[in-house]
Amino acid sequence: MNRTNQENAVSVKALEKRFGSFVAVNKISLDVKRGEIFGFLGPNGAGKSTTIRMLCGILTPDGGSGTVGGLDVCTQSEEIKRNIGYMSQKFSLYEDLTVEENIDFYSGIYQIPAHKKRERKEWAISMAGLEKHRHTRTGFLAGGWKQRLSLGCAILHEPPALFLDEPTSGVDPISRRRFWDLISDLARNNITIFVTTHYMDEAEYCDRIALIYRGEMIALGAPRTLKTEQSGNHFFEVTCRNPMAAVEAVQDLPGVKEAAVFGTTFHLATDSPATADRVLGLLRQQGFSEAAMEKVAPTLEDVFVSLIEDYDRSHQAQIEVSQ
Repeated sequence: MNRTNQENAVSVKALEKRFGSFVAVNKISLDVKRGEIFGFLGPNGAGKSTTIRMLCGILTPDGGSGTVGGLDVCTQSEEIKRNIGYMSQKFSLYEDLTVEENIDFYSGIYQIPAHKKRERKEWAISMAGLEKHRHTRTGFLAGGWKQRLSLGCAILHEPPALFLDEPTSGVDPISRRRFWDLISDLARNNITIFVTTHYMDEAEYCDRIALIYRGEMIALGAPRTLKTEQSGNHFFEVTCRNPMAAVEAVQDLPGVKEAAVFGTTFHLATDSPATADRVLGLLRQQGFSEAAMEKVAPTLEDVFVSLIEDYDRSHQAQIEVSQ
């Protein structure tokens, strides 16, 4: 194995998964370094969960190749399952068991040696902050505590890589933030974290992110890089009365890549500052005399929506040409 592969916890090339005629994952290629927090972002149905299930040995790819911890995703799925941690929003905790009993159960599933079971249990309880709840039935725990317990159970066997599939779905913002604090602590101990999410704010906690849409990876890079370099568009915040009507007036103009209401304002993405000036002039001509515009740094949501709009326009143009 070459040095590059040794430094990568995950490496995939042209990975594919089809369900009948539907292409769920379309030739995705990426590398994830050891100890990296890697975010896999996209809307529901984009192909995130399908990809992570292939990497975890749950689904067999229909094309391409890949390794997780040096193990082949096509031929060594059982070995991969034994050497990773996996947690999803539907992680199977047993609600009739106490916190300790759930941990004991998963210790057995992972075949943790008897002499290490107590040590690992105490570590998991401490890591999750569940000392006062160790004898509580899991079904009585709030969602955030269940989430921490799930994480503790997923890494009892000290895996070098942890796969998290929408782990914070349905959890309140404070619990989500605390969960990400735990994730950061694990990464500092050189555990590789591969996490799927549709929450754009969570991407800021990742070292790098991939944006996936309709089964294809449409962007890859550090959050800061994506916001400053990935999109060639220019972003503005427009203040005016009735922003919804203003968006409808300008969204189809040449050079306007995206216009969307954002609270009491609307965000505008254009191909150039000159286009933005024309938009402002048009708004004032159409009765929005008080309209004001300010150039802003894009959020990840701005960039992602802009990239999706570009993707859809490009593919629609291809369809029209082929017809």
